[in-house]
Amino acid sequence: MSTVEFDREFNNMSSLLHAFAYNLTKNVEDAKDLFQETAFRAMTNREKFRPGTNLKAWLFTIMKNIFINNYRKKVKANTIMDSTDNLYYINSGKNSIANSGESNIMMKEITTMVEELEESIKIPFLMHYQGFKYQEIADHLDLPLGTVKSRIFFARKELKNLINKRYDNLGELRTQAKQKRS
Repeated sequence: MSTVEFDREFNNMSSLLHAFAYNLTKNVEDAKDLFQETAFRAMTNREKFRPGTNLKAWLFTIMKNIFINNYRKKVKANTIMDSTDNLYYINSGKNSIANSGESNIMMKEITTMVEELEESIKIPFLMHYQGFKYQEIADHLDLPLGTVKSRIFFARKELKNLINKRYDNLGELRTQAKQKRS
């Protein structure tokens, strides 16, 4: 079967393939994705189709196999592996409460560090953090684009140094405390 004939036959069956894909997925967008993946695989493997056999069955088999493989991937991705002692996470039930206390404290500390920065680098950094583009910041502050980029770079560098100083000291304190206990 020539490429042109194969494409024509495939196009004639596209409505049937769309319907079958929707029947498998029960979702319009997933059905479109499944059809597209089937079309791609069929076109790339058209030389494997034997003329005189049932093209519709061949295409439906490809689609069904893609659907099954995708379903297995989804099931596998949702599997929880609990390697804790006594299967703590599995046995704990679904009534777990999230505690964001540590992240709230960390965010307050970082906010304090940002507030300690010089105004000349703090303002462009905060604007960039809020989602402004470099050019928008430059226009708003009436500064050259390169200056804005440098100031944001220097703000990041300064924050990195402040964080390293604060948390390197914590690591040293923990090490000293462990040594005293030993």
